[in-house]
Amino acid sequence: MNQAIIESKLDLEGQKDVYRGKVRDVYNLEDKYLLMLATDRISAFDVVLPRGIPYKGQVLNQIAAKSLDATEDIVPNWKIAVPDPMVTFGRKCEPFMVEMVIRGYLTGHAWREYRSGKREICGETLPEGMKENQKFDKPIITPTTKALEGHDEDISKDEIIANDLVSKQDYEKLEKYTYALFERGTQMAEDKGLILVDTKYEFGIFDNKIYLIDEIHTPDSSRYFYLDEYRERFEKGLPQKQLSKEFVREWLMEKGFHGKEGQQIPEMTDEFVNQVSERYIELYEKITGEKFEKADVSDVPSRVENNVKRFWEAYNR
Repeated sequence: MNQAIIESKLDLEGQKDVYRGKVRDVYNLEDKYLLMLATDRISAFDVVLPRGIPYKGQVLNQIAAKSLDATEDIVPNWKIAVPDPMVTFGRKCEPFMVEMVIRGYLTGHAWREYRSGKREICGETLPEGMKENQKFDKPIITPTTKALEGHDEDISKDEIIANDLVSKQDYEKLEKYTYALFERGTQMAEDKGLILVDTKYEFGIFDNKIYLIDEIHTPDSSRYFYLDEYRERFEKGLPQKQLSKEFVREWLMEKGFHGKEGQQIPEMTDEFVNQVSERYIELYEKITGEKFEKADVSDVPSRVENNVKRFWEAYNR
């Protein structure tokens, strides 16, 4: 279980700086390109957990790359190449400081808010009498702020525009892209026997044009149900079998951890870490319809560094 990469330490020609997010290490090359390494870190409630999940970075990176390729006819995206199973190289865009969360079903955070009595989320009014995991009549967009540190916060379209986070004209384009991407992702999931329940998209500006950035349709940014089990489980009031990170959150909550200050993260046993790894691989195979090919993990840091340096040298020729 020691094959997970928690932190990268690349040193590349033209490297300006590195930003370490909750999961990704993002290298700024020449202020023109980004090299994004999906580590095996895992976060929940905006807290990075102490142990890495083997193959998680590879799963995230490869699902995102395939999904970006499958949606580039809807909106251009930042990806240029995948020099290593855990790494994507692409254009450095100026990000909009909002995340476009879109929900097809009442679950997760939205359900917890609804259950507490709230009937409006991010400016969207929800009807009375809804049940957990119930499908909305049509998908709703519930944006969040894009926090560099700490927690993302729910925010409405009107607040985004009023606070000049995004112009009205650009926001309407982001909405249009978000609905179209979700429709495509929903169809792709359905073709593989899954339901894309909710997800988030992030966008940026490059050369005065809107680009889709970061990852899409991965288990870190999306929630999936099994299509063939959904109706029966919903009608019986049973929990849905999920392919997402929600089961990690549920495991933490069962052990009394909700990401609050002063709470201690429960111990992640080898058995649990292995279970999470298997769930990520399962999602890869379900959403792509392909067998997951495990990359060489005998020395992950060296493999990544060698692949990236070879690619960057060739790209700069």
